[in-house]
Amino acid sequence: MKLPLTRPPQSLCLLRLSAVGDICHALPVVRTLQREWPQTRNTWIIGRLEYSLVGDIPGIEFIIFDKSKGLSAFRELRNALKGRQFDVLLHMQMSLRASIAALLVNADIKLGFNRAYAGDLQWMFTSHKAQYREHQHVMDSFFNFIETLGVTRRELVWDIPVPPAARAFARQVLPGDQPLMVISPCSSMSYRNWQVEGYAAVADYAQEHHGLAVVLTGGPSEIERDYGERISAAVRHPIINLIGRTDLKQLTAVISRAVCVVAPDSGPAHLATTVNVPVIGLYATTNPDRARPYLSADYTIDRYREAVQDKCGKPPEELPWGIRVRDAGTMERIAVADVTGMLDRLMAAHTAKI
Repeated sequence: MKLPLTRPPQSLCLLRLSAVGDICHALPVVRTLQREWPQTRNTWIIGRLEYSLVGDIPGIEFIIFDKSKGLSAFRELRNALKGRQFDVLLHMQMSLRASIAALLVNADIKLGFNRAYAGDLQWMFTSHKAQYREHQHVMDSFFNFIETLGVTRRELVWDIPVPPAARAFARQVLPGDQPLMVISPCSSMSYRNWQVEGYAAVADYAQEHHGLAVVLTGGPSEIERDYGERISAAVRHPIINLIGRTDLKQLTAVISRAVCVVAPDSGPAHLATTVNVPVIGLYATTNPDRARPYLSADYTIDRYREAVQDKCGKPPEELPWGIRVRDAGTMERIAVADVTGMLDRLMAAHTAKI
């Protein structure tokens, strides 16, 4: 088979195991394929946690790869794929674990990232390379895959199913009619996290100046629980702490009720995009042009450029795309006034729409 394809494939396998934010980036690509090629049988190899978010989407066969099982995860994948053949594999994850998993997928075309972009030697595990454009957002790099196949249309549609039980949970734990702001304070990488005192000040400002109820969300890790407790202790006005108390469906239901989300580069920030909730993104250590909430460019606080310039003596354009600044204190470049000022701007826009 040659690219671009002259007709839709009969079967297509997508390999994207993690993380939640990148699953959110990949989903519009899948939705586009479903609409453009409705007869194609789609299979998605995905991580266990990520499956809990999207695994009930109709029209997709999901195969769970549970990395916590170590070598057993590869054996289970091999058994699940035994005797199967796909027309196309979209190998959309740059990690050695994912590339080894890709070896177990029999496909006529194994499409991966362009060598100029691919990390972890991913290019060695694919037969064809996606189109490459410099300085792209992660979601745009994912769309390059299907554009290489010949699909030029883009559908920015997510439609993640949220079950009635998750919506009932949100109704139970959230205030009824009061507008809501969600703060998701932590990323999976601690160097991306803003300071506790800053979040507390923003929470108080949101309540005092905009009448917003404030909810903290996050996972069950020790650092996230610690953040939640410390922010709750530092505020002047009570807030709702749901850190460690929601699964991904419940989190989606909670975020969908919000006027806005405040978060660093993290899964919940991108989850908010899937339900069309604007995000005040806090970016100093990672490049917002590559990883910001896709629909919230106007509300992204960007201190990344100055952090890179100070550390490397060059602007980001002259350095490898996506280079990160992991130095302690980098996120403190973001001031409370930056966030409250952006909240004022967002609320003004929100009010104008009502």
